[in-house]
Amino acid sequence: MSGHNKWANIKHRKAAQDAKKSKIFTKLIREIIVAAKEGGGDPETNPRLRAVLERARAANMPKDTIEKSIKKGTGELEGVDYQEIIYEAYAPAGVALYIYAMTDNKNRTAQELRHLLSKHGGSLAESGSVAWLFERKGIIEIPKEKIADFEEFAMVAIDAGAEDIIEDDPIQVITAPDMLTEVKDKLAENGFEGEAKVTFIPKNTVKVTGADAEKVLKLVSVLEDNDDVQEVYANFEIDDKELEEIMSKLEG
Repeated sequence: MSGHNKWANIKHRKAAQDAKKSKIFTKLIREIIVAAKEGGGDPETNPRLRAVLERARAANMPKDTIEKSIKKGTGELEGVDYQEIIYEAYAPAGVALYIYAMTDNKNRTAQELRHLLSKHGGSLAESGSVAWLFERKGIIEIPKEKIADFEEFAMVAIDAGAEDIIEDDPIQVITAPDMLTEVKDKLAENGFEGEAKVTFIPKNTVKVTGADAEKVLKLVSVLEDNDDVQEVYANFEIDDKELEEIMSKLEG
C-alpha cells in the first residue's frame, strides 16, 4: 500500500493546485453530469452523485452551478453528452498508468493523450494489459488534525467496515466500493468527517528514482492538466524526500 500512500499525497497536493487554477470546477461539473445521468438527480438515492457533490461543496462550487450540472445530467437542461473511458498506458521505467477520462469526443481525447504520452516518454497500451494491476476501492480521507486518538479512530473505522487504514496526512480509510457510503456515514456519526471517493489502488508498485522519477511525475502532471482527464492512477513508488524535491520543482 506504500505506493498508493505516496500517490495519494500527490493527488491531495495536485487537487489544491487545480483548485487555485479553477480547473477542478471543470472536472467536477463533468462528474456531476455523468453521475446524475447514471443514477438520477437525488443524492439521497445516488451515492455517486452524493460523493461528488460533497467534493464540489468542499471546493466552494457555487450552488447554481451544481444545480445546473445536475439538471444537465438528468436531461432537464440541455448539456453535453459525456462518455466515460479508461485508457491504459505506460510511463517511463515501465510504470503502469490507468487514465480515467470523460469526453464528448473519443477520437480527440485519444489523439491528445497519445501525443502527450509520446512527448513525455510514454505510450498507450493494449486494452487489459494494465487494468489487472489495479483494484477498485473506496477511500475516505480525513485530515490528521481532526483525529486526537488514532487507535480509537481505527477501532471505529474497522467496526464500520474499513478494509485498511493508512496513517498519514490525510488519514486514508480504504473500503470496498459498495461499502464507501456506509463507512463514511458511520465515521461521521462518530465525529470523523471526511471526503469520500472511489479510486483505483495498485496491487504492486514499481520503484523509480532520479531522471525516471522526474519523467514519470512530469507525465502524470501533464496528463492531469488535460481537460478530458478526470484521474490518473499509477503504480510507481518514489522515496518521500525525492518526491518532495521533484514536486517542488514541478510546482515552481
